[in-house]
Amino acid sequence: MSNHGTHGFVTHLECALCGKPHDAEQVQNLCRSCQKPLWVRYDLAAVKARLTKAALAGRPFTMWRYAELLPMRDPAKIVSLAETMTPILEVNKLGAEFGLEHLYIKDESRLPTGSFKARGMAMAISKANELGLTRVAVPTAGNAGGALAAYAARAGMEAYIFMPQDTPLINQKECFLSGAHTFRVNGLITDCGRLVGEGKPVKGWFDVSTLKEPYRIEGKKTMGLELAEQFQWALPDVILYPTGGGTGLIGMWKAFQELEALGWLASPKKPRMVSCQSSGCAPIAVAFEHGERFAKKFENAATIASGLRVPAAVGDFMILDAVRASGGIALAAPEADIPHWMRQAASLEGIALCPETAVCLGALKLLRERGLVQPQERVLIFNTGAAQKYPEAVQEQLPLLDVGRPIDWTAV
Repeated sequence: MSNHGTHGFVTHLECALCGKPHDAEQVQNLCRSCQKPLWVRYDLAAVKARLTKAALAGRPFTMWRYAELLPMRDPAKIVSLAETMTPILEVNKLGAEFGLEHLYIKDESRLPTGSFKARGMAMAISKANELGLTRVAVPTAGNAGGALAAYAARAGMEAYIFMPQDTPLINQKECFLSGAHTFRVNGLITDCGRLVGEGKPVKGWFDVSTLKEPYRIEGKKTMGLELAEQFQWALPDVILYPTGGGTGLIGMWKAFQELEALGWLASPKKPRMVSCQSSGCAPIAVAFEHGERFAKKFENAATIASGLRVPAAVGDFMILDAVRASGGIALAAPEADIPHWMRQAASLEGIALCPETAVCLGALKLLRERGLVQPQERVLIFNTGAAQKYPEAVQEQLPLLDVGRPIDWTAV
């Protein structure tokens, strides 16, 4: 049990499927009984007695301001690159395209390494550091690898990263630059995950795969804590989230439940969570449509939104549980429309969306056409990464001016 110091409110870990408790003081991956993900559980009554909104208000604007709801016991072991609160931008011109009065984008591209993956990896590496681990490994579709490489370097840990061979070049280079042992694999992220598992007995690394350890989700949870505070504890009506492994959506839903237990939310009504996928890889959307709790592997997965190319998510049932509990939906938007929505957002609002978030705009179009989102509702979309990390997603043909010839300015 926790000693309830400022950084000590964790009681135990708990299997998300069978509910079996696990010792939070020990290194854990999946549930030892059913091999499913583990939740971090807190003494929320003790947190409520200790933490006030007034106390929170005076803290630095980083994700670590929510210390009582995070798993670190020793703040000296935190590995940080200054994970700042990310801004929420109201996008009225883009909202008008969908007939919405209140459309917002929370821009996670401002985080270290340019994506929301920084939250999860900062937490996972910090906890690994606290537990005395020195070698970590991860399969990645791109941004998770870049984040792991950076935080492992910061912590002085050895990192092994396995990525599909067609992972965006920027991600390959950032892993290399951070000194990680980086391998391209002629397969999908699921194949990379299998290799991490196969190498573990020989190399002795800690597997930080999505939801195969308990702490990345706690970092992602801060997205929900943060937006609640930014909205003065009155949550938006709808949240659209691009879903690959799904830790962001699951983490936010966990955050809202914990805030409700603290009595901090202005209303018991929580947002409808929308899990957005591309038609090129949509296992969660297909499972939702068929009323299933566990998703079947999506065959021939192919999407330019590399973070969504997860044909089999370890936490499939956790994503689907959260979506259904919220009254939300999981759906797939057309893969072919991704470049259109990237350009639409940037040209109307100056916000450079990653391809994964462009999928959310395609999903929002479908929701409006089906009457599932109303014009007056407050709708929030997460921009999970910087568009600049995906040069392959934009195929432009720019005109070339020849300085050796007169320019016809009427034609420019």
